[in-house]
Amino acid sequence: MDFSLLLVVAVAVTGLVWLLDILWWRPKRRAKLAKATSEHGTALDDATRRKLGKEPWPVDYARSFFPVLFIVLLLRSFLVEPFQIPSGSMRPTLEIGDFILVNKFTYGLRLPVTHTEIVDLDEPERGDVMVFRFPQDTSVNFIKRVVGLPGDRIRYENKQLYVNGEPVPKELIDANPEKAPGEKLFDEQLGERLHDIYNNPLDPGPQLREVIVPDGHYFMMGDNRDHSNDSRYWGFVPEENIVGKAFAVWMHWDGGLPSFTSVRAIK
Repeated sequence: MDFSLLLVVAVAVTGLVWLLDILWWRPKRRAKLAKATSEHGTALDDATRRKLGKEPWPVDYARSFFPVLFIVLLLRSFLVEPFQIPSGSMRPTLEIGDFILVNKFTYGLRLPVTHTEIVDLDEPERGDVMVFRFPQDTSVNFIKRVVGLPGDRIRYENKQLYVNGEPVPKELIDANPEKAPGEKLFDEQLGERLHDIYNNPLDPGPQLREVIVPDGHYFMMGDNRDHSNDSRYWGFVPEENIVGKAFAVWMHWDGGLPSFTSVRAIK
């Protein structure tokens, strides 16, 4: 289900009904009320006036919901959109059940539904956590970390990421993390971003011979390096698939009571 399309349709329908009432139906109601008052000769009682001037229920609903729907559409399309993390591919940065906020204007303003860029503001930076529409099924949103920018040379061998021929610095933090038995926790310095990743020494994982990121595309990887369906398997993300930059976790919900103790900025 395309929620953006449903929201646009709801705004269009309620706005059209409200506009038709302002331009057409409301003047008719007022004229009918004035005519009844004139024919009656004296002031109409309150019950009759309310009956003649009453808005039809579609107009009443449209007038009530249009401003709310319109504001939600603007906020969701151009400012901030919430998402839920459905998988563990970005652990330990993001856990299953995290609810995140995505900045929709960092990389430029795009129209809802068509996703056409109308204002070019900035470009993704190496290390950003980015939401994008999956290239093989654009109805599905993915979240990964930007590893390769246009023109970069990317290679991944023996658990080591290389960017433009240089190994990306990483440091072992925990050889047996409590939340991920069998994994090893590392700090990785990718561009300006220092963030955590998981590697499983017993899992050979994917190997990637050096590839060059095409113009207008990005190479994406999950922080859970051995358990992430990312650009190592299906290729590059075109710029037109960008949704926005993830910047905060505002809630965690795993089926029980929602938790707000995990509110934090995303590194």
